[in-house]
Amino acid sequence: MRWSIALPEPRSRHVPSAPELAACARAVEEAGYDGVWVTDHPFPLVERGSPGHHAWDPFAALAYVAGATERVLLHTNLVVLPYRNPFHVAKSAATVQHLSGGRLALALGTGYLKPEFAALGVPFDGRDEAMRSGVAAMRAAWSGEPVQLAGRGWEAAGNTMLPAAPPRVLLRGGNSRAAIAHAAQAFDAWSPFEVTPEWAGKTRTAPLHAGEGLAEGIVALGEAAAAAGRERPEVWLVRPIDTWLDRPRDEVREELAHLEELGVSWIACALGSLGAQTLADLQGELERLTSFVR
Repeated sequence: MRWSIALPEPRSRHVPSAPELAACARAVEEAGYDGVWVTDHPFPLVERGSPGHHAWDPFAALAYVAGATERVLLHTNLVVLPYRNPFHVAKSAATVQHLSGGRLALALGTGYLKPEFAALGVPFDGRDEAMRSGVAAMRAAWSGEPVQLAGRGWEAAGNTMLPAAPPRVLLRGGNSRAAIAHAAQAFDAWSPFEVTPEWAGKTRTAPLHAGEGLAEGIVALGEAAAAAGRERPEVWLVRPIDTWLDRPRDEVREELAHLEELGVSWIACALGSLGAQTLADLQGELERLTSFVR
């Protein structure tokens, strides 16, 4: 099992400084974990009872963190592709991939926060198709060859992109059957995230827990990959809430062993529930996690 750890994000209580963010990334690396991750909310509606929250610009933050670290993967968890022109995303991703020495793990999703779509001037309906055409456009751009494609609000007539640097890992986020099918057809990994039935409606995806929904999703992923003539993609499970660590150590270790048996190869874990807010907080939470998993 490999691990990606959430970096502290901007919050009303504390917005980490650049040195603090770099120190947090180094702490994850020095603790022996495999990656760091950030989320994506360019202009959210943040209110009580809403899943929207503040976040760094993922590419700017990870480009900065790349210069402060040597080994950890730089994990977007996840970028909402329909918010943006796919060629802008491809350029940002290729820049981070190239300048980091090939350490980008790019997770993409369709998004769920309808007021954020409105604020950004992007249609909420049709985002699944925007996702599919956008991924095809990005792959074409990363080839370095002339691109002739058209999609929602964009058209390439032989345009090219350098650096031609696709990410080390391309992941499809989301729990829906459509997300699973898309992951099986066009991605290196499927990245489901744990969500309660209450929050599933707010995040517009299927409820999923390590003990419910995940096994079925992995089976569906394998079947869809076989139908497409591909090997089953990896499974990177996102655990955005850390209450699973509140149980006895043996129980946690048993669950992790079960997840590995199901086919989970990575866990993207938030400590302190979407990121401890200071270096001291993160170091303490890393020590707690290590006591369970090592």
